[in-house]
Amino acid sequence: MITLKYGDMGLRIIPILLGIAACTSTISIPEHVSPAELIQKGQEASDRNKYKQSLQYYEAIIERYPSYIDEVCAAEYEIAFIHYKQKQYELAKSEFQALLSRYETPDAELLPLQFKKLAEIVLAKITARER
Repeated sequence: MITLKYGDMGLRIIPILLGIAACTSTISIPEHVSPAELIQKGQEASDRNKYKQSLQYYEAIIERYPSYIDEVCAAEYEIAFIHYKQKQYELAKSEFQALLSRYETPDAELLPLQFKKLAEIVLAKITARER
């Protein structure tokens, strides 16, 4: 039997436990999950501040359903917004700009307008922070 004193190993065990916890945050998403379900699960994870899981759901939409343009726009917006909430402003800024560039194409009339408006609002906040 090994006896550990708190002062000897306590501080060394904490990073190991944190590392194990970080590894368990990867989720397995079944292939049959619909885009609407992925959005719902992504939002639920985000609401619980489980941003890594939320990002995985939104990324699954982009990878699995690239022709579902409404859901892809929603996923791209949510990914950028999560990065904004995490104060990753440069990353969020580039993601919002990439989303907004979709609205400068000939097919822009087919895109959901709410994500354009929301992206513009948050992008303006990021720009104001930079001043």
